[in-house]
Amino acid sequence: MTEITRFAPSPTGHLHLGHVASALAGWRAAMESGGTFLLRVEDIDTTRCRPEFIADLYTDLEWLGLSWPRPVRRQSAHMDDYRRVLDTLAGRGLLYPCFCTRRDIMEAAGAPHHAPDGAMVYPGTCRNMDAGRRAALLAAGAPYALRLDMARALGLPGARSLTWHEVGEGAQPCQPELFGDVVLARKDVPASYHLCVTHDDALQGVSLVTRGQDLRAATALHRLLQHIMDWPAPRYRHHPLLCDATGRRLAKRDGALSVRAMRMAGMTPQQVCNAAGAPDHISAVSSAVGSH
Repeated sequence: MTEITRFAPSPTGHLHLGHVASALAGWRAAMESGGTFLLRVEDIDTTRCRPEFIADLYTDLEWLGLSWPRPVRRQSAHMDDYRRVLDTLAGRGLLYPCFCTRRDIMEAAGAPHHAPDGAMVYPGTCRNMDAGRRAALLAAGAPYALRLDMARALGLPGARSLTWHEVGEGAQPCQPELFGDVVLARKDVPASYHLCVTHDDALQGVSLVTRGQDLRAATALHRLLQHIMDWPAPRYRHHPLLCDATGRRLAKRDGALSVRAMRMAGMTPQQVCNAAGAPDHISAVSSAVGSH
């Protein structure tokens, strides 16, 4: 089966070995099937994403021998696409404005429980707000987020019997209800990761999503959005996360050593691939180049 895969980093810092492992997993799956590897820049969060990180990630990936079709889709340039999806969801009664602060949510929840991604599950304070009060808050310009009404979404035909296909494991049951009424847009980030990634995978015809194990649980939520919007469902392959010597996953926020730093220190692409757990990547690049 010819695969279309993608690597979709958020440029909030420099790429590290965890990114390399993820990018190579997608690239190899595409090359081995005679398919296409896409690069997508998920820069919706304009307060944290920076142009220099985008330039460096191109340089790092090309240095490693990866190639992809141009132009690259940058999410920040396509806000109208995501707004149309939000308008569609709102028109079907599946979104509602939430005026709660984080403190409000914690106080309302009492003993809050958390979704699989660690976020607090929203207690539903604004879900059934009086229409007059809601209109008054909107007219006054009160800040709000847009939340998915999970109960209504799960009431759609077929929504409670969704599965996703995990490569090597087969059909996996979906439990999007564990996420509660998730935020799909807010003032500082006009469209959420969950909405944008499912929209773009459908738009770009991605057939196989390769990403870290930390996003496995979120696949249930993504399948629900695909179902609501009648988008095709790709297959998924969630790979183990790279960790440091203490067992902590590599992350930009923890100062994980960047590809840029390793490159500037004189390491070769092969050495970096070895460190990322892909020692045969360079020979695979040569084979792929030679076959095209």
